[in-house]
Amino acid sequence: MVYEHEIPKGARLYFGPTARLKRQIEEVASSILYEAGFEEILTPLFSYHQHRYFESEQELIRLSDELNQTLTIRADSTIDVVRLITNRLGRSTEHRKWFYIQPVYRYPTREYYQIGAEWLGSRDVATLLKVVLQILQALEIPATLQLSNIKIPLLLSRHYGLPLEIFRKVDLDRILNQKPEWIGELVYLDDPHQIDGLLDHVPEEIAKELIKLQELSRTIHHRPLVIAPLYYAKMRYYRELFFRLFIGNETIAMGGAYGAQGVEACGFAIYTDAIIERLKGGV
Repeated sequence: MVYEHEIPKGARLYFGPTARLKRQIEEVASSILYEAGFEEILTPLFSYHQHRYFESEQELIRLSDELNQTLTIRADSTIDVVRLITNRLGRSTEHRKWFYIQPVYRYPTREYYQIGAEWLGSRDVATLLKVVLQILQALEIPATLQLSNIKIPLLLSRHYGLPLEIFRKVDLDRILNQKPEWIGELVYLDDPHQIDGLLDHVPEEIAKELIKLQELSRTIHHRPLVIAPLYYAKMRYYRELFFRLFIGNETIAMGGAYGAQGVEACGFAIYTDAIIERLKGGV
């Protein structure tokens, strides 16, 4: 029996002081994003195309339109922003920096509020990350910064036959048992200063990607900072430099460089619900 006051598991309800806090967070973020040259976009709730970009389509909530064509409820904002700006609004605007404040939905009834931004035509992850850090600093949210390079696990999969699944699941036993031995050394690499000692032990193509990771770390003056060169993001469009901010086991924000719809870009998402939980003690 479902009582009238019940809401589905995973759905969100904010009211009173908590709703006010949510609005304040969004106002702080939007002010910083406008100052950084971003304009706002709100994308449709329904999409025909999102299934192409998820590792697991089981996360999507499906329904049909009037012609019985399959739709999904918005599960990710990134691809829709790129697709709509590039293919639908390209004649109306030349602006390339866009932000959104809206929820996404995952099967069966999970609801997530996000503050996100996409910078089309740019791979300047460092500048974008500084905007994220500015927002979190303004909200007084301390978090650990993780820097990764998705291209490293992609290269290991392509040239050494390692299934991406072992990186997705962080299967350390299988990774450590791989040959050549330098693959296992990457597991223990967590400080940017350790990269120099590895460059002579790894192939040139891996060294090149480690250097990109090291250079990004040098431009970001945030602590604590760790690197995770074998981290693999679940979204198919991430391809290179990637960042994640977390507190304990909870992700606060993530983003990086990606490619979609033939467009190179970089973007991020800040998880509003996680921030609200952190700040509620002051409400």
